Amino acid sequence: MLWKTLIVCNLVLIALGLTPTPPGPEPQGSNPAFSQAFNLPESIKRGKDLYIAECMSCHMENGEGLPGVYPPVAKTDYVKKPSAHLIDIILKGQEGEVVVNGVTYNTPMPAQAYLDDEKTSDILNYIRNSWGNKGAAITPSDVKKQRDKIK
Repeated sequence: MLWKTLIVCNLVLIALGLTPTPPGPEPQGSNPAFSQAFNLPESIKRGKDLYIAECMSCHMENGEGLPGVYPPVAKTDYVKKPSAHLIDIILKGQEGEVVVNGVTYNTPMPAQAYLDDEKTSDILNYIRNSWGNKGAAITPSDVKKQRDKIK
């Protein structure tokens, strides 16, 4: 009797356009939470709040930095560098001279490795797509890959 009930339930699911799935663990990669497309506008939105909390004290609200001390992140060639380089700066910090828009800066930037992959991604997406900058998305998985390389 039980098997007849299961068959009827499966037929109802099929009739409704739903495919019954066998019991057990989901196949790898089938979790909808991981298969959703990356949403750049939402990342930029979150990144703005994170930028205010984590970056604004040095790079200023308008992203123009402090001349001769902190480099700008607005209207800059520097944020066009490969994403791995930018991720490394946040995760490892940066010391020594750096040239941004033709101006040399030599103020250390401390590592921000305490930021998780999504927060790092969001901050970089905000910077790369604000104040006249236009850059490709950096996803949390991009950050994770780079973080794994430097461990």
